[in-house]
Parts: sequence; C-alpha cells; structure tokens
Amino acid sequence: MLNRNIVDGRFIWSDSFETDIGQSHEVFEEFIFGRNLKAIMTGKEDLRDHVGAWAQEVGYSDGPDALLAYWFAKDALIDPNSLRLMDKLSAKGVRQVITTNNEARRAAYIEKEMGFGRRVEHMFASGRMGVAKPDQKYFEIVSDTLDVCPNEIILIDDSVKNVEVATALGWQGLHFTNETQSDLEAVLRL
Repeated sequence: MLNRNIVDGRFIWSDSFETDIGQSHEVFEEFIFGRNLKAIMTGKEDLRDHVGAWAQEVGYSDGPDALLAYWFAKDALIDPNSLRLMDKLSAKGVRQVITTNNEARRAAYIEKEMGFGRRVEHMFASGRMGVAKPDQKYFEIVSDTLDVCPNEIILIDDSVKNVEVATALGWQGLHFTNETQSDLEAVLRL
C-alpha cells in the first residue's frame, strides 16, 4: 500500500523495460520470477546473483548493479495518501512497522532510498527473516519481536491470503484494494 506500483495487475515499473534496457522483459521476468522466486524472497539466494546470471545469459553489459538500480528506482512510486496517513499515525504516537515480502536488497532500498526506515519502528522483510507471508511463522516473528498481543496489530495488506492468515492468528486486518482504501482512516481510527 505504500508503493502504488501495480496497475491492472501489472507492475508498471517494467512498462518501458525493453526500450530502456534493450532486452526482453518477458525473458527477464521468467529468469528472475519463474525460477527461484521463493528462495530469493526468503533470502536463501541473492537477487543480485540471479540478475547477474540473467545479464550474462542475455549479454546485458551494464551488469547486475546497474539493472537493480534501474529496477528499484523505476519501482519506487510512493503513494502520497499513505504518507499522509503515516504522518497522522505518527502524530498520535501509533507504532508503525512495514511487513514486506521483499528480499534484503530491495528492503534496504525501501528503508534508505525511499526513506521509510525513518518513518517506521521496524521493517520486517522476508529476505531477512527467512520466511515469507503468508506463512504463519512470519506473523509470529512480527508479534514476538514487537512484544505485543496479536489483537493489538492491524495488518493492511494487498493480499487477501496474508490478511486471512494474520486474522486467524488474532490480528486485525484489512485487505487493501482501490475499493477499501477509503476505509483506512476509519480502520486506523484517524
């Protein structure tokens, strides 16, 4: 919900990939997401290594670091409404964390380059935790780390499965969609 990077089910960062990079986005997507996505998401394998293997295979001479910098920057589409709500929550002293299924490199970019590390108490990234949502263990780690009862946590997530697992563990939850976005202030009691 913090990054409005999906439109009509597609990640819009890749719309100009072929023009900008000179390579097939379909091949890139299959190489990165179709092979070992779960291992990358949970930090068992490094995204840079996979991007490097893709670059070598297709002859992308700029290398993995250039591609990752391009990708992360193009995908950084912060939602101003979310920032406004975060500011309101901060003003009320409400603890805020980010829960994300991003690997460690992207998580670091979100924290540092996008500035969310300064806005939240903690960022729970699957690539650092070794487990991804909707695995129950992910939510248990969050609850334990925060040292709060599950019913004191509200998960706002764009995956209905993630919300279902969290609420089954006693969390409050909101499935974030274009339709439910207008419910956020009421759910957060702002």
